[in-house]
Amino acid sequence: MPKHSVITSFLSKTKDRFHEYNEEKTLEEKFQMISGLEGIEAAEVVFPYEVNSVDELNHLKGKYKVGLSAVNVNVKAEPEFRNGGLTSTVRSIREKAVQFIKDAKDFARQVGADKVTCCPLADGYEFSFQTDYGESWRYLVETFGEAGSYMPEIPLFIEYKPKETRGKCFLDSAAKTLLLIKDIGISNLGITVDIGHSIYGNENPAEAISLIAHNETPFYVHSNDNDGTWDWDYMVASKNFLIFVEFIYYLQKFGYKDYITSDSSPTRFDIKSFFEANVRWTNKIWELLEKIDKKTFDTLIRGDNFMETWRHIEEEIFRL
Repeated sequence: MPKHSVITSFLSKTKDRFHEYNEEKTLEEKFQMISGLEGIEAAEVVFPYEVNSVDELNHLKGKYKVGLSAVNVNVKAEPEFRNGGLTSTVRSIREKAVQFIKDAKDFARQVGADKVTCCPLADGYEFSFQTDYGESWRYLVETFGEAGSYMPEIPLFIEYKPKETRGKCFLDSAAKTLLLIKDIGISNLGITVDIGHSIYGNENPAEAISLIAHNETPFYVHSNDNDGTWDWDYMVASKNFLIFVEFIYYLQKFGYKDYITSDSSPTRFDIKSFFEANVRWTNKIWELLEKIDKKTFDTLIRGDNFMETWRHIEEEIFRL
């Protein structure tokens, strides 16, 4: 069975443009809740706004027996980052964004996390002639290169997203993120694949991780679902069941051993039930796929008679 984690910020108050959902919780209350979530054993914490005290976090980890899947560094919330942090045309702002990532690596080492993940949501544009694309790409190579080279024993995973907070993010696909990593040319960079980002970015998540694995680049998974139009962060497989099944199939194919981290937003739903459903569905699909004849299924996938493959899906996956 896979290991499961949750992004702690979703356990507390969240909001959209019109409503607030659930109650504000302290960091300790979040860790206490995680300790009671069936199947979830670790947390991805958001630095520096949610966590910044090494002693407090280490205390809570021990008290509630909760591990860490990653430290998620936020490089979008500072006022200076509104027009981009890592790609700002102002050197001092780029340096501040890089320092945020370096500080997150320092923090991760002290709290026992094995990676830092960063989604550069402020780095992008909205309109034609708004940015110099070549210059912005050079800045991404420069800033992520400097941040990744710092403390190389703590790898940096870059998370891509089609849009938000910018109308179009510079890193909006697995392919562009791979190209960036190749341009940077250091070995301790990986990619955070958020299934929902991949779906509403018009990717196939299974194909995305196949491309990443083919390029021998490590990846880390955020799980959720949406309707293909926006990053709704619904429960896994609640909209795109077969896409999620295929994704798990390829996780198994590539021997994925890291955490599957719930990056899902409960909004109107009971938090505990919501995240436990993520784990339950993922585990049941994982277990189902472990039992099927992979050799036969792989042969069908590589063949050219999809109707025969579809019958196999019908019988072995849908069990109809």
